Amino acid sequence: MIILKNSNLADTKKIDIDSIGTITLRKSGRAKHLSIRIKPTEGVFVTIPKRVPFLAGEHFATSKKEWILKHLSKIKKTEDKQILFDENTSYRTKEHKLIVQKGNGNNTTINITNFEIFVEYPANQNITSEDIQNEIKLGIIKALRIEAKNYLPRRVEELSYLFSLKYNILFLKNLKSRWGSCSGRNNINLNIHLMRLPDELIDYVILHELAHTIHKNHGTRFWAKLEDVLPNSKIFDKQLRKYSPNYF
Repeated sequence: MIILKNSNLADTKKIDIDSIGTITLRKSGRAKHLSIRIKPTEGVFVTIPKRVPFLAGEHFATSKKEWILKHLSKIKKTEDKQILFDENTSYRTKEHKLIVQKGNGNNTTINITNFEIFVEYPANQNITSEDIQNEIKLGIIKALRIEAKNYLPRRVEELSYLFSLKYNILFLKNLKSRWGSCSGRNNINLNIHLMRLPDELIDYVILHELAHTIHKNHGTRFWAKLEDVLPNSKIFDKQLRKYSPNYF
């Protein structure tokens, strides 16, 4: 059963599909085909080419019901791992402690000191709102970026020198799906969220990417090289899988 809901936006419509819930249909001038996207905490979105009627989007969503349900289950697992931050949340990075409190102003303010991530939000707003949660996460990301800049370049240089694994340029990024990567030109990308990991796993990720400067794939020679510079590397690889880069 599909129930239509009116929207104030001419290019947006919401529908309800049994066992799935609300789906947002959105028309786009850039879209060439019908497509579905599921966003954690936000729901299911169907993108429709500008001149295609909403009814086609409704039928498309209904025809993909099993696919949507399957992926909603995966998204739910991701959502369950995410933290809802409030005044009582105990959260620390390697060097900073998160402190959240209500303020008297109309805007959320973020202040990063040597030891604290201080977030003050308006007393007339709900701390569970998406806007406030995003501001808190922004404060954490700022602190992680500071810590990463202070630690990762130096540690990469040390391990590179120690094991004679030369790289080109190091980039620090806020990545969603991976801890690091190594390009064909031996440029290394490292996720600033590495600063949430134990030191031994940070070293594992760095050495993993440095090993890729020699062997670009994950073949036998790659793992042999990694084992040579980091014994028991497969154990560290298994431990790393307990953590997720997509923390937020």
